[in-house]
Amino acid sequence: MNFLRKKKPLTLVLGGTGKTGRRGVERLQAGGHSVRVGSRSASPAFDWDHEAGWDACLADVTAAYITYTPDLAMPGAADAIQAFVKRAKKKGVQRLVLLSGRGEAEAQACEKIVQESGLNWTIVRASWFNQNYSEGAFLDMVLAGAITLPAGDQVEPYVDVDDIAEVASAALTQDHHHGEIYEVTGPRLMTLKEIAAELSAATGREIEYVDVQHEAFVGGIADSGAPKEVV
Repeated sequence: MNFLRKKKPLTLVLGGTGKTGRRGVERLQAGGHSVRVGSRSASPAFDWDHEAGWDACLADVTAAYITYTPDLAMPGAADAIQAFVKRAKKKGVQRLVLLSGRGEAEAQACEKIVQESGLNWTIVRASWFNQNYSEGAFLDMVLAGAITLPAGDQVEPYVDVDDIAEVASAALTQDHHHGEIYEVTGPRLMTLKEIAAELSAATGREIEYVDVQHEAFVGGIADSGAPKEVV
C-alpha cells in the first residue's frame, strides 16, 4: 500500500545574508527549523537576475521569506515577484512571507501578487530600518559626519530589524498569521535632524543633517555613476 509522504518543513530565506534575512535565519535555526539561505554566495545560489537558478533553491521548500533587492519600489520588481511566486507555487511551496514597505504603491502591487497567489501568505510592511545608519546605505554618510538627504522635516517611525526578523520568523512557522498584513514600526516618530543628534550623542562625534534639494540629490546620484534605474 502506498502512502503519501508529507514534505518535511524547509524554509527558504531570500536575502539570507542581509539585514532582516540573516537575523531571520538565526532565529529559525535556533528554533530547530530547517533553513536554506537564499543569496548569491550560497549553494545553490539565488540571484534575482538569474531566474534559471531559482528552481534549485526552491526544491523541497515549504515556506519562503521574500525580500527583494534592491527594493520593491524599483522598476521591474513586480515582474520579478510574479515570476518567483509562480515558480514557488509550481515547486510546492505552501507559505509566503513578503517584506514590504509602508506607503509605497509599487510595493503594494507586489503585495497583491502574493495575496492572489493561492498560497498561504503574510505581509510584513516595515518602516525605515534603524540599521540603515549602521549597516546600510547611509553608513558612509554617518562616517563622513553629514547625512545629506532631501527629507526636510519629514518624520518616520524607525524600526529595529531584529523586531522585523522576529515577526517574519513567527509568520513563517505559525499558522495563525495566514492572511495578515502587519505594519511593523518603531515607537517614536523622528526627523533626520533628530537622527543625527541621536547618533552624535551615541558616538561622541559631530554628525549633522544637511537637507538638500531633491533635484540636487538625484543629480548627485547620477554623477556617482549609479545605474539608470536607481537614478
